[in-house]
Amino acid sequence: MKTQEYIDLFDPIIKEVNQEKPYDNADYRHYTKLNKSRQNRWLKKGELNEELKTALDSIDKPQKWILITEPWCGDAAHSVPFIVMAADYSDKIDLEIQLRDSEPHLINNYLTNGGKAIPKLVVRNEAEEDLFDWGPRPAECQTLFLKNKAANLSFEEQKTSLQQWYNNDNGVSIQSELASLIQGNSNK
Repeated sequence: MKTQEYIDLFDPIIKEVNQEKPYDNADYRHYTKLNKSRQNRWLKKGELNEELKTALDSIDKPQKWILITEPWCGDAAHSVPFIVMAADYSDKIDLEIQLRDSEPHLINNYLTNGGKAIPKLVVRNEAEEDLFDWGPRPAECQTLFLKNKAANLSFEEQKTSLQQWYNNDNGVSIQSELASLIQGNSNK
């Protein structure tokens, strides 16, 4: 699906039109509502930095970006907007969004420590060969996530901790990591 199709998924879920799993659970509808607000905030106020723009400008051959995500995913609310902005910036990038929990279940090929962690960005060249993948969160945030998990923080404490990290980071880390990956794969 394209970006607008993904954005349009949020409202029916929030309005309880979609009662399919996991959205038959009120918690998932609540997460989706929060994530819509967070995602919209980044889409309105987020800006690509010069480092990422320079890397995107260096792409000289078409690329297919496949973003695996779900509306309920809190990490996605902070990362998807910057991935979308990056794809929109470059005419060499074709962005496709796939839902983790729907066919074709591409996530099964890109597990993180054996789990289906999202969001996950898969970048391919014209020959459909993987150049790189990124996700489910910036490295520093992933370290914090693992630290919080090891400390047996409650789910609410973990969510609050990660939310504070994303707010303080302002999209800098994901942009830096994407820029590095793009530059490291520019000749493939």
